[in-house]
Amino acid sequence: MTRTCYLIAAFVMIVAAAAVMGCSSTADTQNGPGSAAGQQMPPGGNSTGMQNGPPSGMGPGGSGGPGGSSDSSSYTFSGTYTLNGGTATQTGQTYTSTTKDVSGVYVTNGGVLTLVKPTITTSGDSSSNDASSFYGLNGAVLVNNGSSVTITGGSITSTGSGANGVIPTGTGSSATLTDVSITASENGAHGVMATQGGSLTLNNVTIVTSGGSAAPLATDRGSGTVTVNGGTMISGSGNSPCIYSTGVITVTGAKMTSTGSEAAVIEGFNSIVLKDTEIAGYAGSTGAVMIYQSMSGDASTGTGTFTMAGGSLSTGGGPIFFVTNTDGVITLSGVTVISDSDTLISAAGTSRWGTSGSNGGIVSFTADGETLSGNVVTDSISSAAVTLQNKTSLSGSINTAALTLDATSTWIVTNDSALTSLSDASGISGTGITNIYGNGHTVTYDSSLSANSALGGKTYSLNGSGTLKPA
Repeated sequence: MTRTCYLIAAFVMIVAAAAVMGCSSTADTQNGPGSAAGQQMPPGGNSTGMQNGPPSGMGPGGSGGPGGSSDSSSYTFSGTYTLNGGTATQTGQTYTSTTKDVSGVYVTNGGVLTLVKPTITTSGDSSSNDASSFYGLNGAVLVNNGSSVTITGGSITSTGSGANGVIPTGTGSSATLTDVSITASENGAHGVMATQGGSLTLNNVTIVTSGGSAAPLATDRGSGTVTVNGGTMISGSGNSPCIYSTGVITVTGAKMTSTGSEAAVIEGFNSIVLKDTEIAGYAGSTGAVMIYQSMSGDASTGTGTFTMAGGSLSTGGGPIFFVTNTDGVITLSGVTVISDSDTLISAAGTSRWGTSGSNGGIVSFTADGETLSGNVVTDSISSAAVTLQNKTSLSGSINTAALTLDATSTWIVTNDSALTSLSDASGISGTGITNIYGNGHTVTYDSSLSANSALGGKTYSLNGSGTLKPA
């Protein structure tokens, strides 16, 4: 697609610019009230005592496998520039770190820092990508212990492993960025990340990541809140979706592309809300949007929620939505869906996550004012409930799911299908159904279910030939 080509070109240009950035620091360390800079301290969140990464492989956007420390006190957090409590404002400064585990900017112990047009560059690797993702170790900008940073303009570049661009961690810790450019180029280096209850607000921010397990927008252990208004986000490597949510992430009016991974991933009892946003992913079997539970301890167990209104959702292969080892609630309203795939929804167990035989996906899908094409497919341990409303049309087969249609919506059947149940009071007239176009195919339903009592175990003719009959 033209949009994707444009974004990939932008990615190349930004990375090239990052490679020639200067490497000297003109900022000194500043200590405010409280403990000395560089001390060992928890970032403000409680450890779950579990390890990152699924038991049989790395989750999309995850930072690694088993073996990570569960205690932030094992690590020393420090920065080339440190604000330890107090308030400071700096304009046009350069902050550079070339040392392992040392941030370019570190704000702690209730510090309030304002940076205007900074140049922040770090190149040191992390000694633990788990500690980087959980607690912010080696982050180019690290904010913890109830502190805050506001950055307007300028650039942040990290070239080390586990070097997240900006990471607030711990309840009460926050970062607000406006018109900032972020480039992170190594494995485990997310663009921005919030953990342990930290929060991020981004306004017209550009983020490019090129390492593995390095989402432009992410949360990790202990959850976090990310709010995005405008901007462009690109990830250029596998296992790096545009968005990886173990928290609450809301994006409005952005353009986002992942060239080698899912567009968006939700793990566990967390959410993504997109408004008037263009987002694309190319991940194959795990789809454009994946909702799952890795059982790693990084996310609370429960329903993942994906809500999208306006904008576009694109994929070059695989299902649009893939749900496994958890429950997923998906709502689309006025979204343009662009896909090369023949599958809209896939709910299935996989050997990678959960216990075989009980790790299926349970999907509740609502389409409002949509024109959709693709099949709905569930395996024997999974289920789906599909609701089409407000002039929604779906062209595809369904095997196996519950279907609800309102009077304005239609299903165009493209192959023999199997429904668990059908709710279509407005479309049934006598023994005919007006808003299901059969195209000569047979659709079955489970007459033993009470949800189908209104069908009375009868056989119905579908519009344009074809039949609905009890299984």
